[in-house]
Amino acid sequence: MTPLTIRPAVMPDDLDTFNSFSYVLNAEIAKDLAAGRRRPEWLWLALRGDQVTARAAWWSRPGDEHPLVMDILDVADGHFADGVSLVRAALPTPAPEFTRFVAPDWQRSGDDTWMRVLEECGAKLFVERLRLHWEPGTPIAEPSGRLAFRAPRDADELIEMMTLVLDGSLDAHSRDDLTRMSPRECAEEQYRSELERYSTPRDWWRVAELPGGEPVGFVIPAHNGYNPIIAYIAVLPGHRGRGLVDDILAEGVRVLAGQGVPRIRAATDVGNVPMAAAFARAGFRTFERQVDLTW
Repeated sequence: MTPLTIRPAVMPDDLDTFNSFSYVLNAEIAKDLAAGRRRPEWLWLALRGDQVTARAAWWSRPGDEHPLVMDILDVADGHFADGVSLVRAALPTPAPEFTRFVAPDWQRSGDDTWMRVLEECGAKLFVERLRLHWEPGTPIAEPSGRLAFRAPRDADELIEMMTLVLDGSLDAHSRDDLTRMSPRECAEEQYRSELERYSTPRDWWRVAELPGGEPVGFVIPAHNGYNPIIAYIAVLPGHRGRGLVDDILAEGVRVLAGQGVPRIRAATDVGNVPMAAAFARAGFRTFERQVDLTW
């Protein structure tokens, strides 16, 4: 058998070689490299002669020193061991979370070589998420009159509400963060590492209030560099169960639709049944499922 070679990809010379596997993210690789979301040393190949037997890649937000997530792993049929060798050789320490996009009706099967390789390397299933899509022309609910909306007064007001909504959260990542940090620390970390870094206008963000001025929740419409998104939506604990999420989500959609966007994307955990139902009522459809594994 031809000896196995494991090495980082050389860009742009190896771009076609790296993309010899078919996957939804292939079209984004070159743009991600140009934007600083990927680095050549974060893209790896396993080869036997000229045959690519496995590939792996990591992603970050622009400017990050270390990769945030491993989001590509493909293994050729009959080369399970090469996939394991590649992951063991290339995996950073500490190992970032792994994410893969699969069909909306995905169920695990023995054909998921990528998952078996990761588990052989010590990864475990963490959560499945629904990836959601809204298209222009989909009806947007008219304001009910129950709520008024305004931009957050400042970062501290939003962080305080983010802290409160962690009480009873059904989001797996938030619940996991709470095993290591206080609610305030979790909220500050998410604000600084994610929300603060969106380049889209802060005046898109909305706090929802009752007529008397009491805040009941918020929504963060944004653009993540790929798509317009509902980045965060929440109802404060004391106001849940009253259908207010529908009003808040409709406002977020209204903000983005007013910008003439070609689509809106969102995501929620499969286990967050109330939020998934709210997105469905708002006209979002599930176009993919996301599978996350951790070490």
